[in-house]
Amino acid sequence: MFRDAAPGVPLCYNPPSITGGEPMNILVTGGAGFIGSHVCDAYLAAGHKVVVYDDLSGGSRANVPAKARLVVGDIRDARKVQALFKRERFDVVNSHAAQMSVPDSVRDPVHDADINVLGVLNLLEAGRRNGLKKFIHVSSGGTVYGSPKRFPATEAFPIRPESPYGITKAVGEDYAAFYRAQYGVDFTVLRYSNVYGPRQVPHGEAGVVAIFIQRLLREQDCVIFGDGSLVRDYVYVGDVARANLAALRRGSGEAFNIGTGRPTTVKELYAGVAKAVGVRRQPQYGPPRPGDVKANWLGCAKARAGLGWAPRVSLERGLKATVAYFRSQGAR
Repeated sequence: MFRDAAPGVPLCYNPPSITGGEPMNILVTGGAGFIGSHVCDAYLAAGHKVVVYDDLSGGSRANVPAKARLVVGDIRDARKVQALFKRERFDVVNSHAAQMSVPDSVRDPVHDADINVLGVLNLLEAGRRNGLKKFIHVSSGGTVYGSPKRFPATEAFPIRPESPYGITKAVGEDYAAFYRAQYGVDFTVLRYSNVYGPRQVPHGEAGVVAIFIQRLLREQDCVIFGDGSLVRDYVYVGDVARANLAALRRGSGEAFNIGTGRPTTVKELYAGVAKAVGVRRQPQYGPPRPGDVKANWLGCAKARAGLGWAPRVSLERGLKATVAYFRSQGAR
């Protein structure tokens, strides 16, 4: 179970049998954040040792599992990263630390690249110098494909990002492939769709779920940017954690979409959140956000074949669990 799940909410990871074998020493960057902390929970439940490296700019100490060790630091601090790798000799690095906002990347592309490219390079460099076996790179299926002409988007589609955030995520994939070819550091890329669930913060590609829930619980109006026709693929964080568990031992040298394959408009999402909260309140509408692609949802057949992974949690069930979590936390 999630450590802080609301009573009666089924949020089990049920680690698959592919995680058998010797326990690994794993570094999770961004492990104090929303998604990274769930990945830590899954790794610990499977018997692995976990060190969290996070600057706490977007994460929280409260998210870090008790059995994980937190090291506060920035992935751009090359000296500190190198020292940590030399001391710990990690088997696997799971790279969740990132600048994760598309609009922020449009406003400040240099800052975005500083974290999402140079920070990732610091991790890869430290890894190849200190015996790292595998690098799990978290990419963005919602942005690296740009605006495809047909859907669902699959891994065979060309990489054509339309925002600095998507560009830097794609560059990280290329660097991971280079370090495998040049230095023998294996990798798996996970291209997330829009992740939502307990502990979510109102930032990133799926932050709208947390925003809608928090505002509706406070009996406040919600704003939809544009006309509500933007289409996304919302995947539950517990399913995403299972994909990261599978990637420890599978998916060598490959990229995988991690989503549901089911399109949902922002209007439909709002209706689903309102239903889960139990209110009838019409949304307000505002201007579109710069950098947002009009539609994206992912085909995930490759993950089923290569990782043995498929999503299990429906949007309706996931939204109920997420609302229950926020209620249990006082809608903070």
